[in-house]
Amino acid sequence: MRIAICTDAWHPQVNGVVRTLATTVDRLIARGHEVVMVTPNQFFTFGLPGYSEIRLAMLPRFRTRRTLKSFKPDIVHIATEGPIGWSARSWCKANGVPFTSAFHTRFPDYAAVRTGLSPDRFWPIMRRFHATSHAVLVSTPTLAAELAGHGITQATLWSRGIDASVFHPGHAPLEALADLPRPIMLNVGRVAIEKNLTAFLDADVPGTKVVVGNGPDLATLRARYPEVRFLGALSGTTLAQAYCSADVFVFPSKTDTFGLVMIEAMACGVPVAAYPVPGPVDVVGPGGLGPVGSLAEPVGALEEDLALAISRALGCSREAAAAHGSSYSWDSATDQFITALSNAARSARSRQVSAAA
Repeated sequence: MRIAICTDAWHPQVNGVVRTLATTVDRLIARGHEVVMVTPNQFFTFGLPGYSEIRLAMLPRFRTRRTLKSFKPDIVHIATEGPIGWSARSWCKANGVPFTSAFHTRFPDYAAVRTGLSPDRFWPIMRRFHATSHAVLVSTPTLAAELAGHGITQATLWSRGIDASVFHPGHAPLEALADLPRPIMLNVGRVAIEKNLTAFLDADVPGTKVVVGNGPDLATLRARYPEVRFLGALSGTTLAQAYCSADVFVFPSKTDTFGLVMIEAMACGVPVAAYPVPGPVDVVGPGGLGPVGSLAEPVGALEEDLALAISRALGCSREAAAAHGSSYSWDSATDQFITALSNAARSARSRQVSAAA
């Protein structure tokens, strides 16, 4: 297939959306698909107010349309609901080209955290954006059900994976963490208000808290929590070493749609402590035995009391966590992506033939 992927999130941003898209594009090309990308790197950009690390394209409509017209895609996948996403959506509708979209980020919840308004104020924007998408790709069945409750009914599963050559339990500890008081409690992700990091940093538990990542709240939290080790952003083998150094991975977010870092941590043999909310429920499972309760041993703990979740997760099997984390495959996730786009393109062609008959 000739696949155009349009996204407002791309390198040098470091987040789950970018990692998911980059990994998927690599696998699509390896399988012989032709792929063109439309990303903020092709435009003048401006920093998102209050979050300068995120750069949004300025006036992307003309170049987006020119790129898509020149490429002549069989299908367009629109990954984000930003300026590039809206421009690509407009071109597809104007030219009768089918498109799929994705719901990577709970934008209504993020906007609510930053504005103080109700998430309900922002859901109509999401419904309008995704209304004419042939399939809305989501990471979990729980998210699909949530979207259906908001009137977005064409959800299709697109899971996530880990790079097993990087994320495994065989790494030596990260030198910076080797001699810290145990247990070591690790969080990896953006250091931003929507990640609910203060719930982790305020938890009354013994040991050492470690945060890996950058973001707009990094300086503030460093000053407020001098006892916490903030390591900045890590990647690749160094990140895997950090995972392997930890005794528990703490995921306090209540707004993530999946939490790619959870399966990376588990693949390195680290049990997860989190709240019983979508994302952790779909990965760890409400009882810690996986999303359908089929695991032989718990791989983490979900509790409304995060300190209790940490305490319980510390008693979980590292071997069971590693086995569960490594079961998430990027090849399987790419199969789901290709199937969703192929079905969308086929359905659109069938309707065009019927309309012409």
